[in-house]
Amino acid sequence: MRVAHLQARKEEQKFWVRKSGIAMVTTKPTDVATKRARSMTLQFKTLPHLRARMVNITCLLIRYYQDLPPVAKAYGVLCLMTSGAYYLGLYNLRNIALFYGPVIKRFQVWRLVTNFFFLGPFSFTFAFRLLLIARHGVQLERGPFDKRTADYLWMYIFGAFSLLAMALIPFLSVPFMGASLVFMIVYVWGREFPNERMNIHGLFQLKGFYLPWYMLGIDLILGNPLKPDLLGMAAGHLYYFLTVLYPLSGGRFSLKTPHWVHKLVAYWGVGFQQNAPVTRNTATDLAFQGRSRRLGGTRTSASTQAQPSSSEQEQQNAAAQPNQANDGVAFRGRSYRLDGRR
Repeated sequence: MRVAHLQARKEEQKFWVRKSGIAMVTTKPTDVATKRARSMTLQFKTLPHLRARMVNITCLLIRYYQDLPPVAKAYGVLCLMTSGAYYLGLYNLRNIALFYGPVIKRFQVWRLVTNFFFLGPFSFTFAFRLLLIARHGVQLERGPFDKRTADYLWMYIFGAFSLLAMALIPFLSVPFMGASLVFMIVYVWGREFPNERMNIHGLFQLKGFYLPWYMLGIDLILGNPLKPDLLGMAAGHLYYFLTVLYPLSGGRFSLKTPHWVHKLVAYWGVGFQQNAPVTRNTATDLAFQGRSRRLGGTRTSASTQAQPSSSEQEQQNAAAQPNQANDGVAFRGRSYRLDGRR
């Protein structure tokens, strides 16, 4: 009965298909196998293209990393490594934070340096600060500080010293000064590029001079503390005042890059300093070396000159005696008047 029912149902389906004029499609196992084989071949064909794209993207990233200027690149990489090590649980934040108690009592002097490399855990705020280094820090080093690697490094060091001095005041103390140092970079960038137009999220344009204040408002909206931003603005303004504003106003004092910073840059062999002080060559005291020519046509060396013989000295003295007896007359001989008589 069941078999007869199934056959009757099939015949009914065929009848309605013929009546509607639609061909009946049946899927065979061989059709499914061929479709799977075709999809596999398509995947194998697309794999080389994907690999080529990945190789191209990797090469572009490596080239971008190599083209970055040295100071901004080193600081950004150190900040990224510090946050990555904290994400992996390799250290405790209390071991690198800035606390003057352990620095003075236990001589944990590394806290004076390590606190500047922590920009926070992996988050939107961390990515935003890292992008600020990659954009504004790199633009500063390639623009106003082009061929002035030592001066740009000194800006970071001076900012770090200023922030450490501010942290001595109890109500200005911050355990991590990395955000303040990044904000100092942004403030100096805003003073160096005050009229540069910036497109803010496609909504409005903003001049570079007002960028630090815009970022201050963004941190206020996101709920981030404003104290690191204000400290960074103070350190940036102090540096810009001592290096640019005060010398332009006629002040005698100007903040110059110390000699040991130039030596540090020269030791590492990175970057370029256009006005680097040149050390004196102590091997010789001569400014120029090589052969020289006298007016008489004889050659002499720069270091030693041949002493004249006694006969040459007598001839020179005999040639000089007539000139001494001329009573100050430099030239002698016949002269002619303007009328033609002698």
